[in-house]
Amino acid sequence: IHPCVALHGRTRIGERSTVRSYSVLQETVLEDGATVHECCWLDRARVGRNASVGPFARLREGSDIGPEAKIGNFVETKKARLGRKSKAQHLAYLGDAAIGEAVNIGAGTITCNYDGEKKNPTTIEDGVFVGTNASLVAPVRLGKSSYIAAGSVITEDVPQESLAIARAHQTVKK
Repeated sequence: IHPCVALHGRTRIGERSTVRSYSVLQETVLEDGATVHECCWLDRARVGRNASVGPFARLREGSDIGPEAKIGNFVETKKARLGRKSKAQHLAYLGDAAIGEAVNIGAGTITCNYDGEKKNPTTIEDGVFVGTNASLVAPVRLGKSSYIAAGSVITEDVPQESLAIARAHQTVKK
């Protein structure tokens, strides 16, 4: 545990885990070998064996980061479960999401989980690749080994092993 770390409540840190400076852990569990990089805030979350979080990440209540998964810089999760070896390396919001194993979440991806009245779930099955700057409008399911093109706004379920492209046609006016 590096200097200037705050541990609150029933936080538990497993063997060979590292918590770097200026991070705050509240009612959080780090399993063996987990790493929390600088300046992270984890509140009622779980980080699996050999997983890593941060720097500058926020894990809100109900976040469950699976073994060997990676949450990178400026990623926020809330009631999100990431499976083994899944990764959201930077600049993403994942709320009310069930994310399978070996999933790649591109930079700038968000789960649009609130419709103004209730929270809706996003389900991302194993092996999905979500391109940069995608918006996943819940409720939505991305089937196993599907691909989401960068810049897409996904509003319908995507079948397994499919490519979803949802962008307006570019118009250039001089």
